[in-house]
Amino acid sequence: MKLMAERVESVKAGIIGGLSVGVAFLITSMINSLVLAKYFPILILDQSNLVNLQFLLSSAIAGFSGLLFGITYRYIIRTDINPHLNTGGVFAFGLVRGLTQIEVGWNFTGTIQPFLILGGESILLFTFAAFVLDTAILRGWLKPFSSN
Repeated sequence: MKLMAERVESVKAGIIGGLSVGVAFLITSMINSLVLAKYFPILILDQSNLVNLQFLLSSAIAGFSGLLFGITYRYIIRTDINPHLNTGGVFAFGLVRGLTQIEVGWNFTGTIQPFLILGGESILLFTFAAFVLDTAILRGWLKPFSSN
């Protein structure tokens, strides 16, 4: 019975993580397209066709990454009070996603600046998800994984 309860909490953490990263991704995509695209045209979303395959795929990947982050973050932080575990989890996911974007951008365009923005965005996405997950735990909507 306890094992099933832990699985339910992990699924809840995954859903919260996926939704929070998905929402943060939508917000940062709009900011990139409306504000930063003046300086880095590669960040422009296609204004005439906002729902295109590339954007849908990027959104799905961000949401799935958030789902995996939510499940993993719950196990990382457990019931310990250790800020290094929290930030380590955020940076592990954020840097893996962000450094991949930087590498791909560098290899295909030969420029790095706009992809540094996307790398920073990745860390921001998982920071937001960690904040939402921590808030859900504090409010009792989600139970942390007990290390016992």
